[in-house]
Amino acid sequence: MKKFSNWALLALAFGAVAFTSCSKDDDSPAPAPSIYERLGGTTMVADPDNPGQMIEQGRLSYRKVVNTTVGLIVADVQANASGNLGAHFAPILGEVGAGNTTNLAILVDNLTDFFSFNTGGTNAVNTYSGLDMVTAHNPSLNPRMGTTSTNADYTKFVGYVGAAAQQNGVAANTELYTDIVAVLESLRDPIVQ
Repeated sequence: MKKFSNWALLALAFGAVAFTSCSKDDDSPAPAPSIYERLGGTTMVADPDNPGQMIEQGRLSYRKVVNTTVGLIVADVQANASGNLGAHFAPILGEVGAGNTTNLAILVDNLTDFFSFNTGGTNAVNTYSGLDMVTAHNPSLNPRMGTTSTNADYTKFVGYVGAAAQQNGVAANTELYTDIVAVLESLRDPIVQ
């Protein structure tokens, strides 16, 4: 009988552990929503750039920030502002100046794909199939890149993205803003060569 009771106790203990581990732990916090979700996620909205089409709000938020970032960079290049990134984007800026915006549109789409995919955009529309960061930012491997980046250049770029995010409703003193900057900082090493 003692042998049976030890086995019964062992079975009860195993069952208690198994059922306890399968039950919902009310004390554990819910996972934080991704950056993509906090930017609107998969909620479908009218695409202001393509009448009659819908777009995920998270993707639209990123596209707006990317477009604003490009605008800020171009404005500094045109104003010949100190530390502008014109040398980095010289091939694309030259094409745009000649009326060809194809590669600029590809760059905007690639950046939107990259950030959407890497911050929680899970639908097929957010798949990034572009170059890895080292190749994309090495002018000897990517003819669309004008020159390599220094830490100062990259800091300037992060500043442009931060300003663009603020212009598109992401306040600088928020966790969302801090998380976006953290994603950008995680890319510093492969980009600065």
